[in-house]
Amino acid sequence: MKRKVLGILFVSTVFMTSWCGCGNGNTKAEMQTGEKGYQKIELVMAVNGTDIQIDTKVADKFAELVAEETNGNVTISVFPNDQLAGGNASKGIEMIAGGGVDLAAYATSVLSVIDRQLSVGIIPWSFADYEEAKDVIDSTGYKYYEERLDAKGLTYLGSFHNGFRQLSNSKHEVKRTEDVKGLKIRVPGSEIYMGVFRALGADPVAMSWSEVFTAIQQGTIDGQENGISITASAKMPEVQDYLTLWNYAYDSDLIIANTKVWNSLEEKTREVLQEKAKEACEWGREEVEKEEAELLEEFREKGMTVTELSEEELQPFKEEVNDFRNKMIDSYGEEACEAFGITKE
Repeated sequence: MKRKVLGILFVSTVFMTSWCGCGNGNTKAEMQTGEKGYQKIELVMAVNGTDIQIDTKVADKFAELVAEETNGNVTISVFPNDQLAGGNASKGIEMIAGGGVDLAAYATSVLSVIDRQLSVGIIPWSFADYEEAKDVIDSTGYKYYEERLDAKGLTYLGSFHNGFRQLSNSKHEVKRTEDVKGLKIRVPGSEIYMGVFRALGADPVAMSWSEVFTAIQQGTIDGQENGISITASAKMPEVQDYLTLWNYAYDSDLIIANTKVWNSLEEKTREVLQEKAKEACEWGREEVEKEEAELLEEFREKGMTVTELSEEELQPFKEEVNDFRNKMIDSYGEEACEAFGITKE
């Protein structure tokens, strides 16, 4: 695995190397053959998350597995934080779609900028737990991802947990629907996330993530919703006393390749990349579940009240959101929802 922090000049150099080195399939690097019979080539991989987030960890694992299997002939340089796109995820996705980078890992909610249908899995309460999400995606969901990505010039290599979104706040424990009403909750500006909290009677606030910690400290907002890992890395337990586990929305991270670049690679290279991408994704799923269990214990030790809602306790929340949920199911359509086992209630 290689990790690079870039200046503008070096970024431009990498762009040219990636664009010219992989996309046309005629470079010296691609025609060289190293030990174990693998072509000698360096691939560039863009990642949205920071060094400590799961998408970067999985990308690093992927790079490590590929390098080990090919004896260093096929290497992957991982660029977290969307460095190659100036920190802009939308531009990063444009780059992978256009061949400016070879590989990438992005959440489906982020990939929705090129195809909204890819984010169908975030419809509220589509999956009860990680096991269900994994089973559905590995049996039917991945085929839908493949088809939608293929239409955008992208090749699907694997999926791993981005995580379930939970709720933290500094006011009181949330166990009933009444507990959410009136809370000012920071949410991403997504129609689904905003719609869920409006349906519950909360006051959803779209705000840059970098402003959230200070906004909670100052009382501008009461809480936020996010995955457990991000809640921890953002130091929310320092300013939030209550965390509610309700698995209200699930998001996948996908490993993808630019299809033109992918087709330019030797068959043996494609095979090892496909195999190790799946292996890295499975490792990532296990890592998320393990890390979340450990972080919840840390939250409790720091004095945070962690409330896990039972299915019976969740039911009133689901009922209040049901009309909006059904609207979203109609919006995404039968084909998309059927692929992920999402049905109306």
